[in-house]
Amino acid sequence: MSSSFCSIYAFSPYFVTDPRFRLPESRFTSSYFTIASYTNPSSSFTTLPCRFRFGLRLNRDVDRRRISSVVAAAGPMLFPENPLVGDTIAMVFSGCFALSILRVYEETARRGIFDQKLNRKLVHTTIGLAFMLCWPLFSSGHQGALMAALIPGVNIVKVLLIGLGIWKDEATVKSMSRDGDYRELIKGPLYYASTIALSSLIYWRTSPIAIAAICNLCAGDGMADIIGRRFGRKKIPYNKDKSFAGSIAMAVAGFFVSVGFMHYFSMFGYFEESWQMIFGFLVVSIASALVESHPISTTLDDNLMVPLTSILVGTLVF
Repeated sequence: MSSSFCSIYAFSPYFVTDPRFRLPESRFTSSYFTIASYTNPSSSFTTLPCRFRFGLRLNRDVDRRRISSVVAAAGPMLFPENPLVGDTIAMVFSGCFALSILRVYEETARRGIFDQKLNRKLVHTTIGLAFMLCWPLFSSGHQGALMAALIPGVNIVKVLLIGLGIWKDEATVKSMSRDGDYRELIKGPLYYASTIALSSLIYWRTSPIAIAAICNLCAGDGMADIIGRRFGRKKIPYNKDKSFAGSIAMAVAGFFVSVGFMHYFSMFGYFEESWQMIFGFLVVSIASALVESHPISTTLDDNLMVPLTSILVGTLVF
């Protein structure tokens, strides 16, 4: 007398109707199974061509990051079937987006709407963060990172040409320099553009180090100057050029904007947000604020010391 047992093989764990791997609106999944009947080795093998389908209601707390990670691996959000075309369009759009913001600040500088130093810090705060918002438009991997890095790379060439006196552009000089001296562009603005380019090229959007470096450089250092000039009456004892208000504003702004971008990128599945990562951002922001308040940072340049600190400390905590 032969003994038999049944085995069930799943063909597909999820039934997703959207070609970009999003959850269907009905929040249902379906699975298909084949039932195979086996007997002992001395008997013949039989497969019952029985196939059925059933739906399972998904829990509302389902982790969407796992499904979003498929999108991240599949290619750019634009033209996923052709990554090169998608990355090219993403690069053009990101460049135009950053350029349009820069042109707005060049006009405010030309018209004298803001104080020159405030105008410069507004450029400093927004350009890098606006560019980082466009990162999900690019494909994952080296190609997307390289094409994204070309945008600040072009700006590196521009500030070098202007800072060396080869190219005359008074509007850019007014919007990026402290005192209207074109030679300043080969220091702070050059470090700024280089940080964003290297963060894109080396770390890219899957690393919290890139977020920490750019957010503390843009939001942190930018708000330190804006708040420090207005409310910084009480100076730091070891550096009379810095204030407690400015340093606290830098740590707070760098931290909260870093957490915001952590959540933003986690929605696309580039990494999973966690309390450990949040604590790491807090450590990096405090360390960057402390280094920015030190006299050596004033001597060298905030745009150099802040990202270096963020990268070094970020490498230890992440």
